[in-house]
Amino acid sequence: MMPQTSFAQSEFGAKKKTTRRERFLARMEEVLPWTQLLPVIAPHYPTGERGRPPIGLERMLRVCFLQQWYGLADEALEDALYDSQALRGFARIDLAGAGVPDATTLLKFRRLRETHDLCRGLFAAINADLAASGLLLREGTLVDATLIAAPPSTKNAKKARAPEMHQAKKGHQWHFGMKAHIGADRDSTLVHAVVATAANVADVTQASALLHGDEPQVHGDAGYTGAEKRPEIVALGRKIDWQIAGKRNALKALAEGAEKAALKAAEKAKASVRAFDEHPFRIVKCLFGHRKVRYRGLAKNGHQLYTLFGLANVVIGARRATA
Repeated sequence: MMPQTSFAQSEFGAKKKTTRRERFLARMEEVLPWTQLLPVIAPHYPTGERGRPPIGLERMLRVCFLQQWYGLADEALEDALYDSQALRGFARIDLAGAGVPDATTLLKFRRLRETHDLCRGLFAAINADLAASGLLLREGTLVDATLIAAPPSTKNAKKARAPEMHQAKKGHQWHFGMKAHIGADRDSTLVHAVVATAANVADVTQASALLHGDEPQVHGDAGYTGAEKRPEIVALGRKIDWQIAGKRNALKALAEGAEKAALKAAEKAKASVRAFDEHPFRIVKCLFGHRKVRYRGLAKNGHQLYTLFGLANVVIGARRATA
């Protein structure tokens, strides 16, 4: 049941222009599978038998999603909810009645999700809904990884870097932070597997964790060279066609001729398929603004990645549904 509209909300709704933020939130309101998401958290959410009655679960989950979409810290999200009627409308908060969740409440809700591994459950519930809609095809798999930066120094007593983060060289530049490894459906680009590691972990070592188990073909860049020979892949005991990019130096070393032209054409064809694995990364990094880690440690950031890529799948699914 929708709450009664206040005078402030009526005045806001009478304005002449609908902003991009309002359009985005309205679309997310339509496509998010609330009836599947709420039961994931409900068994672990406080019932209010003792102490102050808790804020409603659906409202807290809505606020959690706002935090991921707009890359806000707990305190910044609290302020943004007071400032923006669009955000309050999505969260179903009326300042004349229920108040805005404070930063401490937001922190406790995040710790609840981490303690019971609920972010993975939300990710699975979103994918189950997309699969039921026929969008998660589970044919070929795209595997890839992206670097997410971490602060190079911290304000702790030892003046030391985050111990679980490491540096890695990409091209001619060094990066410090972590990696987000994903396995995505080749045809829909929906993410079905997420792994968080330090930045210095080789992509190929995570290949087996990014497979759903039924794909006949896997596409990856040169970082996955030799994946088919790794013992964890061999132990799967099934035939997989690995479409892995060739090494650039090997291609450059060939003399010009028919053989080199054929190899170039083959690499271009593989790249045209593999390029779509950048779509989930673009949504998480550019649309949601998640270019740097927010928390200390791989575990906390790994939980957040499940939420981010689950919400990225919702965006991709909404776009495919209207295409």
